[in-house]
Amino acid sequence: MNIDQLSSVRIANFVGGALAESPSDRTLPVTNPTTGDVIGEVPMTTAAELDQVVRRASEAQREWGETPVKDRVQVLFRMKTLMEAQTDRLAGVIIEENGKTAEEAHGSILRAIECVEFASSLPQIVPGGSLEVSRGVDCRTACFPLGVTAGITPFNFPLMVPLWMAPNAIASGNAFILKPSEQTPLSALELGRLFAEAGLPAGIFSVINGDREVVEAICDHPDIAAIGFVGSTRVAQAVYTRGTASYKRVRAMGGAKNHLVVVPDADLDMTAANVVSSVTGCAGQRCMAAAVLLAVGEVDHIVDHIRANMAEIVAGRDMGPMISEQARRRVSGYIDRAGEARVLLDARDNVAKEAPAGGYFIGPSIIDGVDPTHEAACDEIFGPVLTVIRCDTLEEALAIENANPYGNAAAIYTSSGGIAQRFVERAAAGMIGVNIGVPVPREPFAFGGWNDSRFGEGDITGFNALDFWTRSKKITAKWSNEYRSNWMS
Repeated sequence: MNIDQLSSVRIANFVGGALAESPSDRTLPVTNPTTGDVIGEVPMTTAAELDQVVRRASEAQREWGETPVKDRVQVLFRMKTLMEAQTDRLAGVIIEENGKTAEEAHGSILRAIECVEFASSLPQIVPGGSLEVSRGVDCRTACFPLGVTAGITPFNFPLMVPLWMAPNAIASGNAFILKPSEQTPLSALELGRLFAEAGLPAGIFSVINGDREVVEAICDHPDIAAIGFVGSTRVAQAVYTRGTASYKRVRAMGGAKNHLVVVPDADLDMTAANVVSSVTGCAGQRCMAAAVLLAVGEVDHIVDHIRANMAEIVAGRDMGPMISEQARRRVSGYIDRAGEARVLLDARDNVAKEAPAGGYFIGPSIIDGVDPTHEAACDEIFGPVLTVIRCDTLEEALAIENANPYGNAAAIYTSSGGIAQRFVERAAAGMIGVNIGVPVPREPFAFGGWNDSRFGEGDITGFNALDFWTRSKKITAKWSNEYRSNWMS
């Protein structure tokens, strides 16, 4: 089957360097969220199929793990070049299965390319070196692959998030099995095609589609050494618990409820533009989206400016759809249940006339004066809804931020260096923004939150990732004729 023929057909897995039909009799429809049209059926891979993929990956990994790292990364150099040349094609696939705007799709690809580029630099950045620790005695550290590894990724960034994991794992000498979201399987198959075209040996990168059954099989399989996960907190915790129970390494990134603090001295135009972009980008379907605005003191002029800017956002023109009709209804429900809070902006029906009638579009909304215990202040809505909580002081805002169980990201808008520094030091989140609405670190700085936003130690990208996908040997050697000394001398 040619990958270009995938639309409106049964979608394949990617095994052994080529598309491979799954014998599973269970499938789920894949829908274009912009139109509501079904574009394919994705198979639910079984545990027995996974076992076959793992066996094949394990066989391929033996030789790949012994390949010098300088040779391994040549594949990634070629991968980067291919992605740069095929950006429009990749963006088209993302738009079709995810609904992102063209700008968002291209932006996610550029970020993904950065991840490939980082992994390509592995020979220059991998820990190493030696030291004479005693007379005639040298110590050094060497990194070795784990074997077969896996990644489980979400729908919202179907190409970028897999490339947070796969390049580092593969450059480190591992085989990598990707289980993408069953809602967005096509981008994963594009990655398989690109890796094959770049010269990656068959079996080193595989794609298996499926649902809970295959996720649990990944967690349980004795020959999968490590799992990377990005998704909801509920599933992240489940994957971490089940995977570590099988003595695997697991690094699982969960959900978020990001708070943006605004104080009276914040720049009016910059703050409004940044907050609106953070709320509405990717239709709010990203773990870095602004969810709660902690409005400190007399900031009505800023909140009003945010409202005015957000009212100009038109779904289907400036913002893509939700991933499904179910997601659209869920987001809308929070506006309906605002209760005693004031719906400052209800633009749910602000949809472009030219937008397809079957698309899952919903315009942005603002709920003002929300109690910190209300569901809109606590739940990860994962849609274009901004909740505003009024605070008298920065200390009150910090208390609300730090009481939330998540710890993914937080940001402050201020013109005061002192206020910014106090926030940076005290906010309980793994990624902090100062006058930045989406504080995503760029390579080589790592992505990762705190608390219920992360299960397992370390971050999912950057230098931490290299430690996660390898295991080290500490070698102590003596080749000297200094027989009177020992290594403790």
